Amino acid sequence: MILTVTLNTALDITYRVRALRPHSSHRVSEVTERPGGKGLNVARVLAALGHEVTVTGFAGGATGRTLQDQLLGSERISDALVPVSGSTRRTVAVVDATTGDTTQLNEPGPEISATEWSAFQEAYEHLLGSASAVALCGSLPPGVPVGAYATLVRTARAARVPVLLDTSGEPLRRGIAARPDMVKPNADELAELTGSHEPLQAMKDTRRRGAHAVVASLGAEGLCALTPDGAWRAPAPDRLTGNPTGAGDSAVAGLLSGHVEHLPWPQRLARAVALSAATVVAPVAGEFDRKTYEEMVARVAVAPQGAAA
Repeated sequence: MILTVTLNTALDITYRVRALRPHSSHRVSEVTERPGGKGLNVARVLAALGHEVTVTGFAGGATGRTLQDQLLGSERISDALVPVSGSTRRTVAVVDATTGDTTQLNEPGPEISATEWSAFQEAYEHLLGSASAVALCGSLPPGVPVGAYATLVRTARAARVPVLLDTSGEPLRRGIAARPDMVKPNADELAELTGSHEPLQAMKDTRRRGAHAVVASLGAEGLCALTPDGAWRAPAPDRLTGNPTGAGDSAVAGLLSGHVEHLPWPQRLARAVALSAATVVAPVAGEFDRKTYEEMVARVAVAPQGAAA
């Protein structure tokens, strides 16, 4: 099974309105709720691709119970979330049906105690015993040490489980120093980490800092990868409009599923780009439009970009 870690889980709420106007009341035409947070979005896409997935992280309060109740009906997804005394956060996405634009409101997570963090680490180490790969995804809730992902990367490496890290800021910087197998920053996160706005140079610097392979998300421009096997550029064949929430998480699912299936890098990247694009046209995060994905994956032209560094 593939393990996904979401330390700052959320109940994702999506409102659809005809047109979003500041300083006015709106009549909501459609409401959806889904278990959310980056790792849970990754898990849902992995499950849709046919992989068995276990999700872990924290869940608490009434919102946490709602999230876990909704996970009960998820095919191929097992719930191993660790209970906490605080309440799981909510995120609200407001989709403007006229323009397709999305406005995102994210609550902070619950305060995690030292005892709860220790309980999670114990559960995580146990779960790694049956994992083929692990994804560490998203922000850290209050109370979790800023070096948490570095600790979890080292634990996975000690267990010989391949690990993908998808976070930002100081947790990303410290996590990279622990030498994860793969990281998936976006262009802004790469620039913040390295000080370089040139993607290939920033990826070279990120590898020197400890990451085994770097896959950079360039938004509508697709993905760029720098690995020990080579460097590639994978542009999206079409520019699609819709809700981009969760597109990066779908790319992570594509990369991780390709890794456990032992696909060559160009096929992994094509899958990740197509899944990301197919998520933009899906109604909620953590889902993708299968018809769009299947039509697009064969049209992603992955091109080599010179030698790895």
